[in-house]
Amino acid sequence: MSKPSHEKPLTRNFRSDGAATDIDSYEKSGGYAGLRRALSMAPADVQAEVRKAGLRGRGGGGFDIGLKWSFMPMGAGAPRPRYLVVNADEMEPGTMKDRALMERDPHQVIEGSIISAYAIQAEHGYIFIRWAYKDSVARIRQALAEATAKGYLGKSILGSGFNLELRVHVSAGRYMCGEGDALLDALEGKRPMPRPKPPYPQTCGLWGKPTVANNVETICNVAHILARGVDWFKDLSYGENGGTKLYGASGCVKRPGIWELPLGATIREVFEGCAGGMRDGTTFRALLPGGGSTGFLIGEHLDLRLDFDALEKHGSRVGTGTMIVLDTQHCPLGMLLSLERFFARESCGWCTPCREGLPWIAQTLRAIEEGDGRSGDLELLEDLCASLALGNTFCALAPGAVAPVETALKYFRADFERHIVGKGCPWR
Repeated sequence: MSKPSHEKPLTRNFRSDGAATDIDSYEKSGGYAGLRRALSMAPADVQAEVRKAGLRGRGGGGFDIGLKWSFMPMGAGAPRPRYLVVNADEMEPGTMKDRALMERDPHQVIEGSIISAYAIQAEHGYIFIRWAYKDSVARIRQALAEATAKGYLGKSILGSGFNLELRVHVSAGRYMCGEGDALLDALEGKRPMPRPKPPYPQTCGLWGKPTVANNVETICNVAHILARGVDWFKDLSYGENGGTKLYGASGCVKRPGIWELPLGATIREVFEGCAGGMRDGTTFRALLPGGGSTGFLIGEHLDLRLDFDALEKHGSRVGTGTMIVLDTQHCPLGMLLSLERFFARESCGWCTPCREGLPWIAQTLRAIEEGDGRSGDLELLEDLCASLALGNTFCALAPGAVAPVETALKYFRADFERHIVGKGCPWR
């Protein structure tokens, strides 16, 4: 595997004082060059460029972005209007990468959005931001005003004849809003719930019109692909899927935070090299590699690569790339109970397995943690996890929610049994 470039395009403009990059500074660093190049190309060629670059979604799903765009009906006879939605409803436990991009380099988000909208010929765009990200909202709105004043938004952008109206939509909250289809319902003013497929959003999305929704970090990569080219983007990573990735760490580490590394960096590079390893006086136990809805990994997995394929063979996913680290001084069941309570509360309630199954899991974990666990509870948890597997529920919320439970039963089974036999949590 070839050694990637050390460039950090996503964070190159981050200021040490945490302030946002203004439009003049962004342009001096090469900003909006990708947009100028994109507008000189046919939309289909922009789509093809992104697909050749191997860009995959950075929101957790890892879908091929160029392929996703290609499902949009194109041409003079295609339905109008068309929409681009930027998903900034970042509520995955342990995840904070999109917030940094919006607050530190908002023009990168906007340039990527304009190029993406041009590629799919969308006349309208929404940046859907969770309500708690107040600084993100303010800085994106300021950047939108600056971009409009410079002619990068509005009618006939840079004299190209392409028009785009890009707005901020502040979410009312809930984890479900981050699910692609539920996000569209929320934009329409409805209760956020997943939609049946087909039809897919690319043909029948927002208000029944063709729509593409992409994550913030994904969108930011688009600007750099068009500015620097496919080969350059591919050389940034360890594998076929190009680019860098924002990785993060929280929990019992010395230096919690986020860092930009080549896509495919190892867990150890992030955990030890960037986060500094465990806090003094603590010992590593396990980690969730990509947010709360990914499976636990243990010490033997630290040299695995954080890419879209390597972790799946070991029962986990790269997810958002933001790990949560657990030490030996905290109860793994307590951590698990906190996660499952969150997911049970955030279920939209549309399908029975998720609506009934997640509270049942949380209730069973609470009983075990508080000393009311019974023989057969672990088998019950295994059965519930199986009933909430992908394909048994209407969307991916429940399958993601049970990933930590399934892997905890594998790696921490003795802890579960000690809780049941000892009638309570030994960490208390």
